[in-house]
Amino acid sequence: MRILHTSDWHIGKRLSDRERLPEQAEALDEIAEICEKESVELVLVAGDVFDTFTPPAEAEELFYTKIKKIAGEDRAVVIVSGNHDDGVRLSAAAPFAGEAGVYLFGNKPKRIFLEKNRKIRAVAAGDFYILFENDKGEKVYINALPYPNEASLKEEKSEESYVERISRRIVRGEEGYEEGIPYILLTHLFVAGGKCSESERDIDLGGARAVPPSLFPKNAYVALGHLHRSQKMAENVFYSGSLLQYSFDEANTEKSVRILETEGDKVKTDKVIPLQSGKKLVRPECNGAEEALKLLGSYKNNFVELTLNLDAPLTSQETQALKDACEGLIFIVPRVKTGEATPVFIRARLGAGELFNEYYRFKFGEKPKSGLTEKFLSLLEEEA
Repeated sequence: MRILHTSDWHIGKRLSDRERLPEQAEALDEIAEICEKESVELVLVAGDVFDTFTPPAEAEELFYTKIKKIAGEDRAVVIVSGNHDDGVRLSAAAPFAGEAGVYLFGNKPKRIFLEKNRKIRAVAAGDFYILFENDKGEKVYINALPYPNEASLKEEKSEESYVERISRRIVRGEEGYEEGIPYILLTHLFVAGGKCSESERDIDLGGARAVPPSLFPKNAYVALGHLHRSQKMAENVFYSGSLLQYSFDEANTEKSVRILETEGDKVKTDKVIPLQSGKKLVRPECNGAEEALKLLGSYKNNFVELTLNLDAPLTSQETQALKDACEGLIFIVPRVKTGEATPVFIRARLGAGELFNEYYRFKFGEKPKSGLTEKFLSLLEEEA
């Protein structure tokens, strides 16, 4: 069976004040084309479909239009909610989405529609698992574990550690599993050692919400979402990465999808296919505004963060000239030469935890007490 692993679409996400819905639409069309070319039967989306809990109507319309195209006439799509998604809202359509081959898993269990007329069909399902079979009789078992948000964790009223709770949830998703069937754990988690990007929230909460790779079942392919860089965390444990470059520290990273294939009772990566859609982010560096004006002309189809080495601050006329030279210029980072070296903090690049720590030092003249930053980040996530 041919399977595609993708994640972190963040439909509706902007870059500063720039709209990116057209790029997201283009990238989702590209995924649909890859599915056709690679004879993909099952698509796995590992969370963060949207960028906010309450996405704008345009973002929701884009999602429903493109997910129908990706599913096509006979393909199946399984989606788990991420930390940016409202899991309840995302899975509200689950009772009838299955008729179109789309299976949605949020934090609240929903009735799963077992479609019998498609070439690949759901033949069994529970609150957090689904079993597929194609016309050749090939099967694959999906343990669907949505992002365990703060609200769902509080409902459990348990004294277990975060890792213990995740372990228990993984076991719960195995209740319909039978040995000999290829097994995929589809989830949205932060795995210890993963490399983050600037566009991601302070998701590790100081390490309190990191899970070790050893937590995952040894007999499963683990299809992860959460981190925006494609990366391998352990044997058969992978992040697919985000749909587009969403922050400037991803300027030199390639976006891609993973094509998987079942072989006996195993699931293995067949290939990684780069995504070509969307504007690329670049970080050029120049000496002076005049040099920058010449360089910016070659970046008209990019989003740009320009670092300028200067002898004196930019004038308003120079700043405007730079903006006029390149529509995609998002940030100008000036480095003015002084007699002594002083650290420059660019607040746009600081995460929520770092901003909180800086504010606390400014307000109280000392570092936050142990655990205070983690509590702040927990509250921030709960309110998101």
